[in-house]
Amino acid sequence: MLNFNSQTTRYSPWNAYYLGQAASIVYEESSVIQKTTKVKWQMPKYKFIQDLNKDDNEITGTECFVAGDEKKIIVSFRGTQVDQKEDVLTDINLKLIDGPLGEVHRGFLRGVDSVWEELLETIKEFQDQGQSLWFTGHSLGAALANITVAKLIDDLDKPVYGLYTFGQPRVGNRTFARNFNIEFKSRYFRFVNNNDVVTRIPLRSMSYSHAGNFLYFDTDKVLHSDLHWWYVFVDNIGGVMEDFGKIGLDNIKDHDMSDYIAGLEKNKTLQLHF
Repeated sequence: MLNFNSQTTRYSPWNAYYLGQAASIVYEESSVIQKTTKVKWQMPKYKFIQDLNKDDNEITGTECFVAGDEKKIIVSFRGTQVDQKEDVLTDINLKLIDGPLGEVHRGFLRGVDSVWEELLETIKEFQDQGQSLWFTGHSLGAALANITVAKLIDDLDKPVYGLYTFGQPRVGNRTFARNFNIEFKSRYFRFVNNNDVVTRIPLRSMSYSHAGNFLYFDTDKVLHSDLHWWYVFVDNIGGVMEDFGKIGLDNIKDHDMSDYIAGLEKNKTLQLHF
């Protein structure tokens, strides 16, 4: 992973680029992921983790991979399949329940809990030289990464160097967002691509709220970090959100991870300060 800065907690465009790649390849078969991480990225430690319904009554479908070398460990969670609107809508189980740092989405928390013990054991095994720890994900995977970091902070007080997410839905209430920002905002970078509607759900009117530093790709893949572009985004997508159930594939094309990769590629030398 050329140019990946494993020791910074500040925003790094190269770290964003590689973590975006990790959020993308997690959709591949485990053998493909392993080849990429071990051969191309020179990260010899690898494990693919999934909920296999060992102890409970229902499989959550949670999947992630953990890759490591002598300097860093990366955890990437798999998201939903973008070309299946029903898959996206299934993730929107709106009930909030008590969780780390506040109230969180019940389905997202259950997904994290289904792989929690195996994930912790893998991180402990791989982190044999005090390697820095990084999390990423796209869509549902972004939400799972967010809650995982919250659990690590709240339950274990475990240091995490960075959380970079792409096309992330909201995961918790305002208390969760506030507490997460107090603990971790300077290390949390949340990317939104143009009019990606998934980043607007669940709605604020349902007590959900975002955390982290907002980064926005406009239609030309220019990257912005100022809130002016959030309001532009809200204005552009506001009418669509009134009837989310009728959204078609054209309306969620900006959610595709390939579009995020294009933006990261274009901006991988652009340094931003927060």
